[in-house]
Amino acid sequence: MVAMSVMLLFSKLTGDYGLALPEALFWRQLLPAIGILAWLAARGQLSRLRTERFWIHARRAFIGTVGMFGTLGVVRILPLAEATILGFTTPMFAVVLAALFLRETVGPWRWSAVAVGLVGVMVIVGPDRAHLPLNGVVVGLFAAFSVALVSIQLRDLGRTEEPLRVVFYFSLLGALLLLPAALVTGRAHSQVQWLLLAGLGATGIVTQLLLTAALRYGSVASVIVMDYSQLIWSTLWGYLIWRQLPPATSWLGAPLIIAAGLIIAWREHVLHRRSVLDPATAPNAD
Repeated sequence: MVAMSVMLLFSKLTGDYGLALPEALFWRQLLPAIGILAWLAARGQLSRLRTERFWIHARRAFIGTVGMFGTLGVVRILPLAEATILGFTTPMFAVVLAALFLRETVGPWRWSAVAVGLVGVMVIVGPDRAHLPLNGVVVGLFAAFSVALVSIQLRDLGRTEEPLRVVFYFSLLGALLLLPAALVTGRAHSQVQWLLLAGLGATGIVTQLLLTAALRYGSVASVIVMDYSQLIWSTLWGYLIWRQLPPATSWLGAPLIIAAGLIIAWREHVLHRRSVLDPATAPNAD
């Protein structure tokens, strides 16, 4: 989450320095792909990139690349802290997706948590459009929805693919998808702009490796819980660099969204334990 917060910081700075979002995303994807390829080639380990699930990687790359327009774009519209708080709605979207597409039984605990989280979002949005424009809120919620989709994809890929391979194909295929837009929006850059792009790419690969490894070795619910520590860092960066602190509405709404995520994580942990102890009753446990 520290790495994620720094990556979002670099994304916001690239916007402040006039870099187009499609081009910034392109370098965010291309630099990790080149770095991984060069590192494996130097070690004679290119065979580690061999996969039998290329099309699953391609699907993950498409969903992840589309989602990145929200994840890295929202910080250009909203302050870092508010953009981070809206990202905490990911568990709520995960519950809805599980009910709609995985046909998972969702009971009163998790539906109540979703309702509490929605109240938190409404409190944060409030009437102050100058501080929190509606388009930024929409982009932030879209980003959270995309992260929920990607988390499911990563959990599936993690069963057979090592983190380095997952990150490489996401980065490479994402860069290819973004190349046409980068060619259209790309411009000559100053040294500072190149340094910002390099920082975005470097923190991007670290974030992806750590997140993919976390989802491989831990449950989605337990990993998502750790997201909440990101608020500390985003608030710190926002204050140190832009002298921005969240207003009262954000401090009131954030605990509701965080509480919703914690309830969902706790309930999924309980259901998982029940499924291990008594698989026959697990589908109706909630």
